[in-house]
Amino acid sequence: MSRFVVTSLVGALAFAFAACGDSASDDARSAAAEAEVEREENAPAPEFEYEDLDGNVVRLADLRGKTVVIDFWATWCAPCVFQPSELNQVVAAHRADGDVVVLGIEVGGASAEEVRAWGEENSAVAEYPILLGADEDLARRYGAMGFPALVVIDPAGGIDSLHVGLSEAAEVEAAIAEVEAS
Repeated sequence: MSRFVVTSLVGALAFAFAACGDSASDDARSAAAEAEVEREENAPAPEFEYEDLDGNVVRLADLRGKTVVIDFWATWCAPCVFQPSELNQVVAAHRADGDVVVLGIEVGGASAEEVRAWGEENSAVAEYPILLGADEDLARRYGAMGFPALVVIDPAGGIDSLHVGLSEAAEVEAAIAEVEAS
């Protein structure tokens, strides 16, 4: 069976967990930081349906046929402030093609007003839909054990890759290229 392993440097994961982890014990965080996260290649992405900042409903099922990049984040996550500018570059590169959809999913329970204010205050305004109403459990179902966490879903709806920690635009583009090549 084909499998892939998503790994990050233990130090980077430890930073992500310390800055943006949940209330899990230190032992659980340490064990997770030291472990490689393994998933069956192209495991089906958990379905979701949430409203964006403008009240529009977004369903993962409606995005079949496109590569979907999901950024799981929270307003209380200090490193998360850096991700929108990188993802805005990805959005700009694929805007004309329409083959890639980028979504931000806020998992900390913030309101639309709080998310907008956070974006303005931190120069982190996303040029892609931000979905509200999810919680950390959704991110965990995707394998995210810290934030920010970036998931790339292939056009058939399978999870292609997961990265915990900040992702630069070039890294996201490389993950998208891998999906398109397969």
